[in-house]
Amino acid sequence: MIVITAPTGQIGGRLLEILLDETRTRGEKLRVIVRDPGKLPDAVRTRVDVVAGSHSDAEVVDRAFAGADAVFWLVPSNTQAPSLDAMYSGFTRAAAEAFTTHGVGHVVGVSALGRGTPVAGRAGHVTASLAMDDLIASTSVAYRALANPTFFDNLLWQVASIRDDGVFTGTLATDRKAPTAATRDIAAAAAELLLDRTWTGSGEVPVLGPEDLSPTDLARIMSEVLGRPIRYERQTLDESRAELAGHGMGDAIVQGYADMMRAKEDGLDDGVPRTPRTASPTTFREWCEQVLKPAVRA
Repeated sequence: MIVITAPTGQIGGRLLEILLDETRTRGEKLRVIVRDPGKLPDAVRTRVDVVAGSHSDAEVVDRAFAGADAVFWLVPSNTQAPSLDAMYSGFTRAAAEAFTTHGVGHVVGVSALGRGTPVAGRAGHVTASLAMDDLIASTSVAYRALANPTFFDNLLWQVASIRDDGVFTGTLATDRKAPTAATRDIAAAAAELLLDRTWTGSGEVPVLGPEDLSPTDLARIMSEVLGRPIRYERQTLDESRAELAGHGMGDAIVQGYADMMRAKEDGLDDGVPRTPRTASPTTFREWCEQVLKPAVRA
């Protein structure tokens, strides 16, 4: 039995697709925790066990983890969380207790790059995510944190600006190269771990994408794929804070993003070398062709 949290999100949804395909011949059962079961496609609901509710709720995870061999753990965004600790470790605390109570053998979580770097302790959302990893690992469950950089898919938040104005924004320097990855590759890495389960102890599995790219590189590739000029406009951290606050995000979440982006500029994502094991396959050009271009044209 594999339990999947956040099964309607970008990563969890793709993971569920992979596991539904892979488990046809493996004898594995799948269970999902979802706030609104109606968001699951009909074809999915007939093939999985559904537990309705929030995976921060002790009663919900108690029901969901009964008989579970492995769990995919992803903390959803909460723009109104009172603190980053509440958003990550606070959300996870009931599940951490349930891992032990029900003898869950393996947990795979979505986390971030940065552990061991000089800025890891002042990186906002990443610092809080690493603390969540430590909480899960303290239960003695076999745990693997998927250590991720910025997602290609975050650009989908700016589809309107890319389509209408030919502009995307960010806070990194224009020539600052950094790893970026596709969420579908993160889902694939999670699936491999959840289906294997020969691993023990706790550790990280980096998902770095195939190459480091700068905002200038991203703009060039988007321009080539979309067939029109796309340019990058760098924001100050104050401008980014104001924009996020304007979207209704709470103070703690806004500050957490600002601290994270400052840390990324200062090398947060640079601590893990790219190797055949840490690289992931989807190139930014492929992602633009297959995901961004259809979204811009929709």
